[in-house]
Amino acid sequence: MWEPYLKGFKAYLQLERALSDNTVEAYLHDAAMLGDFVHSEKGNTAISAIETTTLQSFLAHINEQELSAGTQARVLSGIKSFFRYLALEEIIAKDPTELLESPKLKRKLPEFLSIEEIDQLFNAIDHSTPEGQRNRAMLETMYSCGLRVSELTGLSISNLHLDVGFIRVIGKGNKERLVPIGAAAIKQIKLYKDHVRTQLKTIKKGCENILFLNRRGSALSRVMVFLILKELTEKSGIKKNIHPHTLRHSFATHLVEAGADLRAVQEMLGHKSITTTEIYTHLDRSYLRQTMEKYHPRFGK
Repeated sequence: MWEPYLKGFKAYLQLERALSDNTVEAYLHDAAMLGDFVHSEKGNTAISAIETTTLQSFLAHINEQELSAGTQARVLSGIKSFFRYLALEEIIAKDPTELLESPKLKRKLPEFLSIEEIDQLFNAIDHSTPEGQRNRAMLETMYSCGLRVSELTGLSISNLHLDVGFIRVIGKGNKERLVPIGAAAIKQIKLYKDHVRTQLKTIKKGCENILFLNRRGSALSRVMVFLILKELTEKSGIKKNIHPHTLRHSFATHLVEAGADLRAVQEMLGHKSITTTEIYTHLDRSYLRQTMEKYHPRFGK
């Protein structure tokens, strides 16, 4: 029933909002889920006739499914974007989501690894195999540059500027940023690129410029990176729930704990707002106090 609206909504998210593929898919799923709910509750109700009370019932329905507050907030964000699009296109006269409130979110501190645990994880890699050499280069790059897993799997050879110690990263919404890369990661990338990647028998069309490939010459999936990390975690004996984002959190945490400027960390992570980056200061309260003692004119008086 909502197919034409969803098609237009998808184009709006991709072209006007320039959102990532994952966010677009999530928002489309949220809007379709609402459509199914409205149809089951109200039958063939016109989209222009949907009121705030119906949306509140939908959110209550979502809450009953025991989804996390974060997921519920994401669904609400998708629904709000959908009705904002409908209002812009003048499909509806009034946006019924204006009075909806988001669920209160607890700011959960991200899991991260200590510097010793990073070494422990990397030492668990079997460097005698081509895959092991590739995995070492991948994980060194993720930790050295604080990359999202999608940024890692999409990293292209033409965006490596190893001679000057930078890589160009394509982040959320196709936004580009330059990120410094450390000597350890540069060394592992060169070893992989020159001695492992060149030995692949075939490279799939369209993947010629992708740095990290599987044994069939295709780009690695996000799931594959997750599985590689999960296997290494078990092998290393680290008793933490580690996923690809853990290396990104560790990168940020170690920089902030060492006294790095928060704006610089924000730039390297590609965060739109510094509020997102500020969560890392919660991991080391002494950092906040040291900042106040150093910069506030009357803090020590």
